[in-house]
Amino acid sequence: MATMEKTRGYAHRLDLRTGLTPVWAALTESRLLGQWCSPGATISARPGGLFRACVDRVTELEACIDVFMPGQRLRLIYLPCASLPPAESALVDDFILEPTRTGTILRLLGSGVPGSPEWDIPYLRQRTGWQAALVRLRALLDAADAGAL
Repeated sequence: MATMEKTRGYAHRLDLRTGLTPVWAALTESRLLGQWCSPGATISARPGGLFRACVDRVTELEACIDVFMPGQRLRLIYLPCASLPPAESALVDDFILEPTRTGTILRLLGSGVPGSPEWDIPYLRQRTGWQAALVRLRALLDAADAGAL
């Protein structure tokens, strides 16, 4: 009987002082994505579209967009990558937006990262890479709110 390997994930929450529209644009427009995610990041923002980025500054990742709900949710399922160890599980990043009275909550839920030791460094790079990218996203949106862009 085959057993599925144990997986791990991560969760990030970003409380933003801006509305849904600019946050969604930053997630789904390549021009903006490249300013906070990673240089050269691109997205074809539609169901079945493709996301490409080097989130950890080391590994180029490609993902298929399997959930695309404008202003609400964007889910990426990563394609196999030759520079990463093999995995039985699907690596997923799920961006969920929630409007509030004062702005927007952005949640990023990552899952499916194998729990095996060879995935320790790629897991840390992915998790901390997104954490740093979200700090840059906040700065980008704050600058836009201040009229600096």
